[in-house]
Amino acid sequence: MKASTASGRSLWRMPPAGIFLSLIVICLTFLGLVILFSASQAMHDDPTVLLRKQLIWLAIATLCGACAMLINLDALRPYSYILAGGSILLLFAVLIPGVGVTVNGAQRWIDLGPMRLQVSEIGKLGLLFSLAHYLATNRRMLDDFIRGFMTPIFILTVICVLIILEPDFGTAFLCGAVGGTMLFLAGVRLRFLIPAAVLALIVFSIAIYNDPVRLSRITSFLDVEGNRSDSSYQLWQGILAFVAGGFDGVGLGAGRQQMSFLPEAHTDFIFAIVGEELGFVFTAGVVILFMTLFFVGVMQLKRAPDLYQYLLVVGALLLVTYQALINIGVVTGCLPTKGMSLPFISYGGSNLVLMFTLTGIILNGFRSWRMPTIASQRGV
Repeated sequence: MKASTASGRSLWRMPPAGIFLSLIVICLTFLGLVILFSASQAMHDDPTVLLRKQLIWLAIATLCGACAMLINLDALRPYSYILAGGSILLLFAVLIPGVGVTVNGAQRWIDLGPMRLQVSEIGKLGLLFSLAHYLATNRRMLDDFIRGFMTPIFILTVICVLIILEPDFGTAFLCGAVGGTMLFLAGVRLRFLIPAAVLALIVFSIAIYNDPVRLSRITSFLDVEGNRSDSSYQLWQGILAFVAGGFDGVGLGAGRQQMSFLPEAHTDFIFAIVGEELGFVFTAGVVILFMTLFFVGVMQLKRAPDLYQYLLVVGALLLVTYQALINIGVVTGCLPTKGMSLPFISYGGSNLVLMFTLTGIILNGFRSWRMPTIASQRGV
């Protein structure tokens, strides 16, 4: 009985780093709910409709995060390729007319009746688990061009190309960046990675050049003020929101940008609403929280018991923080406009569920890791 009790306690035991990371996620999520309620005041007859929907998604996301935190990560390894294969099939399915739902010219969702599933979020999980499993299983073959480089690159390329076809260039870039970082951290040689990265950037640039919508985003980004009434309208309004907010903001509910001035104020550009209503203090606070989340995660990686769990947790950490970096870069005018949610804060169910699942994977590692053995295996 005592052994069983001790085992149960260890199951739920969380180190200080995990508690600290959980508090960061709670703070970001709570801020998201507050700003979402404020940003949705002028969007519907019922100003609580988006908040109520997000709370439902939050309950689902919390359940998924708890499951991800408590499950045995090693027990999932045999199913890594099944998850990858299932996600690839869904990415194929969403491109089929009548199956995928098209919104604003992009066919990224599958209609499930009361909710829509953005399949690229499942694609991220498939990519994460399949790369972590493959690279860990073949860690002694990473010098080999075929088994150590071409095979994982093939997995990464298939998922990224299918996401581009939706089209969703930003998510494809995110997956490519995370996958490439995982390959590097696993020990794949730079003589393979650097030419592949250059080639991928060239192909990505050609794809953008041949897509008038994406190309206009690049050209308008180079002259935001000159295109402020046309292709740079959203970014210009976002910048105006930050200017209006100043240091301490105009106050919750007192912002003007959510009143149909700023498109996607509750999703992709919700960070601008934070800046307008709560000011520089809170926007800087959001950036600091994401930076802290990243560094807390990095400091714990040395405790990983093997390469598989190391890559799984580092990949989950990068998916969260790279996405936050891209969103904040876009909204502040540092990167070309791209529709991508701000983790834990933006409205949207699929991404919220994914972010909590990734957080659960990170906390799973924190909770279960004991000995810092990864350095001897990986050599990093």
